Amino acid sequence: MRKTQLFLLFFISIQISFAQQPQKPNAVAIYNQIQKLNFLGSVLYVAAHPDDENTRLISYLSNEVNARTGYLSLTRGDGGQNLIGSQLRELLGVIRTQELIEARKIDGGEQFFSRANDFGFSKNPDETLKIWDKDKVLADVVWTIRKFQPDVIINRFDHRSPGTTHGHHTSSAMLSVESFNLTNNAKIYSEQLQYVKPWQVKRLFFNPSWWFFGSQEKFDAADKSKYTTLETGVYYAGIGKSNQEIAALSRSSHQSQGFGSTGARGNETEYLELINGEKPKNRDDLFDGIDTSWNRVENGKPIGELISTIIANYNFSNPSASIPDLVKVYSMIQDLDDTHWKDLKSDALKNIIASCAGLYLEAVAEEQEATPGSTIKLNIEAINRCSVDMQLTGLTSLPDNKTTVKYKLFLKNNNDQKFKLEIQLPETMEYTQPYWLKEKASVGMYTVSNQEIIGVPDIIRDVKVIFNIKIGGVEIPFERTVVYKYNDGVKGEMYNFLDIVPEVTTSILEKVLIFKDSKSKLVPVKVRAGKDGIKGNLQLELPKNWMVSPKEISFALDKRGTEQTFYFEVTPPSNFEEVFAKSMVTIDNQKFDKDQTIIDFNHITKQLVLKSAESKCIRIDLKTTGDPIGYIMGAGDEVPESLVQMGYKVTLLKPEEITPEKLDQFNVIITGVRAYNTVNALANKQPLLFDFVKSGKTMIVQYNTNGRLVTEKIAPYPLKPSNDRVTEENAKVTFLAPNHPVLNTPNKITVKDFEGWTQEQGLYYPNQYDPAFTPIISSHDKGESDKKGALLVAPYGKGYYIYTGLSFFRELPEGVSGAYRLLSNIISLKQPIEAPKQELKN
Repeated sequence: MRKTQLFLLFFISIQISFAQQPQKPNAVAIYNQIQKLNFLGSVLYVAAHPDDENTRLISYLSNEVNARTGYLSLTRGDGGQNLIGSQLRELLGVIRTQELIEARKIDGGEQFFSRANDFGFSKNPDETLKIWDKDKVLADVVWTIRKFQPDVIINRFDHRSPGTTHGHHTSSAMLSVESFNLTNNAKIYSEQLQYVKPWQVKRLFFNPSWWFFGSQEKFDAADKSKYTTLETGVYYAGIGKSNQEIAALSRSSHQSQGFGSTGARGNETEYLELINGEKPKNRDDLFDGIDTSWNRVENGKPIGELISTIIANYNFSNPSASIPDLVKVYSMIQDLDDTHWKDLKSDALKNIIASCAGLYLEAVAEEQEATPGSTIKLNIEAINRCSVDMQLTGLTSLPDNKTTVKYKLFLKNNNDQKFKLEIQLPETMEYTQPYWLKEKASVGMYTVSNQEIIGVPDIIRDVKVIFNIKIGGVEIPFERTVVYKYNDGVKGEMYNFLDIVPEVTTSILEKVLIFKDSKSKLVPVKVRAGKDGIKGNLQLELPKNWMVSPKEISFALDKRGTEQTFYFEVTPPSNFEEVFAKSMVTIDNQKFDKDQTIIDFNHITKQLVLKSAESKCIRIDLKTTGDPIGYIMGAGDEVPESLVQMGYKVTLLKPEEITPEKLDQFNVIITGVRAYNTVNALANKQPLLFDFVKSGKTMIVQYNTNGRLVTEKIAPYPLKPSNDRVTEENAKVTFLAPNHPVLNTPNKITVKDFEGWTQEQGLYYPNQYDPAFTPIISSHDKGESDKKGALLVAPYGKGYYIYTGLSFFRELPEGVSGAYRLLSNIISLKQPIEAPKQELKN
């Protein structure tokens, strides 16, 4: 076993909340980075979603084996649920993308994606690959392999087991296996070859775990004699952490999924099954027979020898002593013809040289936001904190690649150099936003027209400054992305990136507008200035049969970042219909119609998302009661906002504040999605909530997963959530209790109300429940039996307890009319009879 390494030590020992904060590695971390220079081997791990990756194995391969290790997640996790906020779909994908990027910084891997859109749970790969567009996703897998050039690929999932796990999971393995014999064929996806070369992977493995066998006991008993075994329970003495502890920190980056993990210690084994490629003579060495030294590169042997000398002579008390030889290595690498390893190792060397010197180079914008065509003012800082002679010869600004300033500035030891620089941004500068959201997407695929950026994990930020530094007669370009920083009185130095924004953005504050009759509504529309001195006209565009007053509103905003809200009176037509309203700003004949969403959590980099400034307007046949509602938030959803649109008075109720007196002011209590998975305080409030129902009120519980419930007594009668779900959103619905008031009062529910649902009909339906419950509807995915647990209604005392796995949390924010009508009926339930006496014992 190779000597214990650790590549990104400083990310483990000092947890950084902001990704753009400068790296400041210590002497041990620098030493380990130099060691990694001498390993020229790569491994690509392949799966379907954020959280599918085996962080123990990624950390081990990167930090112990020293391999360049990547994770290809085919999706960005857009179809899941969110435990930290209300963002769903593409906004959740943005969050999970950043969580994966943060995870890789901790375990030392690199992150990649395909254009596949996580459209939600899929029960088989046939459905998955049809919705995804198999050919395009396969092309992205081939592209990633050709670009990354892995010697070894490891699949998280088994390509031979369709129907036994998420369809996305199996599909990721199937596409990986299929790509093995395609990537070296120049006739396959030949359009890629203007950017990359054909590449042949040496070995393809499957990484099994106990859950593929059904239990740990079955896995322990299985014959694993033909598997490759890797002892990954390594202890890194330099930081006092085990490989498992690092992996747990990495996995804990997935906060939106509630995957906080506790690290383990001691021996641990990972198993790999060879699926394709050369069988290693040493079964337990992934790279057996693969040259991972500099000898694999033409004229590379002297480079490896010099790096070995640097490692042997490394001075932990004075890392800068290695700089002269590191500069020699850098120069030697520039003469190589192999562009792949030349580019990778050149970038690594620049970081190492800067770290050894304590060379701090930074370009800080005076404002966080700028508009295309504007001039930005930068504060430049350059300091060399070692005795090696260095000279700043010039600064080059990007994206125009224009040399702005030439210098002959000697960077003397610990002599901080600070000066100003102005950059003129091009008029054509693109806005800061996730590039994969820029073009219109389909249900299963994001659209990315530029081949070169497919798979790039993060937002592409083009505003940079290159510091040209001469060391030992060799000029080395050090590239720095422009940042913005400020001092927080509590948190200290805080960083964000410079963002390029439109001159003005606008948003309709309500994303769904419900019109139950022909009465007009005041619709608030916000305008935000992206630069100083904005003057323009605001319009709310709707079809001609929708009346809007006024036709136009003039406005003026003096300062960048200021906002103002204006109101339009909208009168719907008498007929029922669904249309989209669009907010539009005109400034000097230029149109602006983007809505800016800011996603800002401490554990990821602040994100800006630009979407069309529109809202769905629904003239709907909807009758509601005036019941005051108490809503207990769970994992996070936008249902309360939808209830307000329906005309209800909604109060967000904190579980710890629940008392009989507090509950008495409501007729209905609704718990948010996964409330009984995430809100511990609910466990002790069940008797009060059940008494609330018994007194003649209504309690509606939305879906919960069947694991990690804060209490098993989520209902007054026995009820157990399962994994049952209906993923086909338009699956035929059968009414099991057609005369039940929930289908008839105050709205007559028909099968038409289940048309146009998005992503899924429902999830985690109970499959075991007391006879006191009446199942109202049934439906099923193709080829499966009926699922009857979507909507369960039970009288209890003088009131009703309702459990539903229907995906109201998805349908209401999307403006699905039938979901509003059905939920109104559920809320309106009243009954005078006594319930059966059987109930749970408290």
